[in-house]
Amino acid sequence: MTTGAKPALSIAPTPLSKAAQLRRELTSPELSFLMEAHSGLSAKIVEEAGFRGIWASGLAVSAALGVRDSNEASWTQVLEILEFMSDATTIPILVDGDTGYGNFNNLRRLVKKLCQHDIAGVCIEDKLFPKTNSFIGEAQPLAEIEEFCGKIKAGKDSQLDDDFSLIARIEALIAGWGLDEALRRAEAYHAAGADAILIHSKLATADEVLTFKRDWGDRCPVVIVPTMYYETPTETFSRAGISMVIWANHNLRASISAMRDVCRKIYEEQGLVTIEGEVTSIQDVFELMGNQELAEAEKRYLTSTRKETHGIVIAASRGGKLGDLTENQPKCMVDIRGKPLLRRLVSTLNKGGVRNVTVVRGYKKEKIDLPSITTVDNDSYDTTGEAYSLSRALPHMEGDCILSYGDILFRRFILDALLASTADMVLAVDARGQGHDFHDAGRNVDLVSCTRPFSGDYLEEIEPAAVLKIGNDLSSNEVHGEWIGLARTNARGSEIIRKQLKVMEKAGKLETATLLDIFSAIIDAGHHIAALYVTGHWLDVDDAFDLAEARNFT
Repeated sequence: MTTGAKPALSIAPTPLSKAAQLRRELTSPELSFLMEAHSGLSAKIVEEAGFRGIWASGLAVSAALGVRDSNEASWTQVLEILEFMSDATTIPILVDGDTGYGNFNNLRRLVKKLCQHDIAGVCIEDKLFPKTNSFIGEAQPLAEIEEFCGKIKAGKDSQLDDDFSLIARIEALIAGWGLDEALRRAEAYHAAGADAILIHSKLATADEVLTFKRDWGDRCPVVIVPTMYYETPTETFSRAGISMVIWANHNLRASISAMRDVCRKIYEEQGLVTIEGEVTSIQDVFELMGNQELAEAEKRYLTSTRKETHGIVIAASRGGKLGDLTENQPKCMVDIRGKPLLRRLVSTLNKGGVRNVTVVRGYKKEKIDLPSITTVDNDSYDTTGEAYSLSRALPHMEGDCILSYGDILFRRFILDALLASTADMVLAVDARGQGHDFHDAGRNVDLVSCTRPFSGDYLEEIEPAAVLKIGNDLSSNEVHGEWIGLARTNARGSEIIRKQLKVMEKAGKLETATLLDIFSAIIDAGHHIAALYVTGHWLDVDDAFDLAEARNFT
């Protein structure tokens, strides 16, 4: 009997920590590059460009906060920026730690907090606190070697990750103290535990740093910042054995130039036409921020059963009773205390959670141009009725829907009550005139007869009323209220209306039918339509009297 050998287990390699990634870049035989970033956004852009590491520049972060590079931003404020940068990226960040924000005690707390925020390393310079930018002034004072070595030791003793890097930045060449002093300090800092040396110069040529590297040799990695000697070919640094180059502030400077240019153009032209094609699109911003990931996460984690409710507003008619007010605009766009009637209607729907609103336009359709709506057109508005207008919006009538005339205003609680209904279809019915002759109202009223009258009992929802008849020709003794022009359907109710519209179309009745005709046909077919009783708190705008009342209503 023979037995086969067990297959070897396949174990995926453990990904390197950010600190280990930075250490790999520092010790690589090839020249490595860090690119400056000063925010979560700029850090994302650095990673997107392909860089394997980020330089969190003290100058750039300070400038982005609107303060000078003189430790005017506290280290905790800088740490908050770094947290966003670290969370936004997967590549390591080397922090410009200035002088360590104080003595050895400040530095060791800083190092602990950096490690806790997954920052890969810190670079500290041997100047005095508060720091002065290296490119300002001459002969800046330097820290005592022994004191700075104590900082290095404290920092290394405080790191929480063995791969965390502490880089000592030597300012002797900047301060005019010469090459020998720079080498002496490098030797002391290396002995104190520094993982690399950053040699800084503000000459227009790389002679100083190249001479330093030649004399220093390969005792530990050497990092440079060629901001001033930018004309030196990068190959020169590679041949000299430099370990890492930092492009120190160019994202910040580029953003200032771009923002100035855009602000100037918009200010001068008072418009966006000439610059829109020159700036990043909003969609690109969303993609950079990871909006697609959020959308996918919402599908996985959001378990809300709340359904999206669509709104369909029938607003194709002129409204001839308003005379000259609708000569150049439809009734739905007449002014109600500074806002078009339709805008107030849509605002009420939006506040109630109905944000996907479709408006059926007709007369003077170009005047209906609210930014928050979808529009469909009934170009035969003068020869067709409400049912035909509704049929134009059928692609938008799915799931839960609110149906509304375009000339009504109503209080928000009526909408909330409709949305809370569990019926397939429910109509808001005003019972204020119950027991009186609605025909005496002097206007065309959409009359409703229900299974029971309005009682005013707050427990009446136990036995909801149902609509028996709806129309303009009901007798006074069978009328229980007036439909206010507002209805709600759920998915099943929407489908029933869709089918009824198709039946009317086949019978040649669609063009002239009203919404009342649709509901009457649905009731005749045996479907249940619920009635939600209200007592006022709404109005429709038919004539000048209604318009005056509407201006008081809001």
